[in-house]
Amino acid sequence: MSQITSIFDVTTTGITAENYLPDAAKILSGKPEQNVWNGFSSRDEKFHVGTWDSQAGEWTISYSEDEFCLILEGESVISDKDGNQKTVKAGDQFVIPAGFEGTWSVPSYCKKIYVIYEA
Repeated sequence: MSQITSIFDVTTTGITAENYLPDAAKILSGKPEQNVWNGFSSRDEKFHVGTWDSQAGEWTISYSEDEFCLILEGESVISDKDGNQKTVKAGDQFVIPAGFEGTWSVPSYCKKIYVIYEA
């Protein structure tokens, strides 16, 4: 795997999207239809990179993985279990640590690049 062809671009081109809704029990509002274009997974399936998007809605989240996010379009509001909020918009980069619990809300549309590591 030391050839230039082992380097991949983070793109949705040529990747079939996985289209889904969060579990019905997790949806708090809207119909947050989501797509994932997973472009890379490590051999041990613990490291993943790709693109995600979501339509408007709100759902509960519980992270077992560490995730780096780069918001490409739109915005999201992430809330912790105590109700503290962080609004993230296009250009924002942040990490959500494993163990984080709360809600993820998309007012109209959001698209991000993700990098996930699951220990």
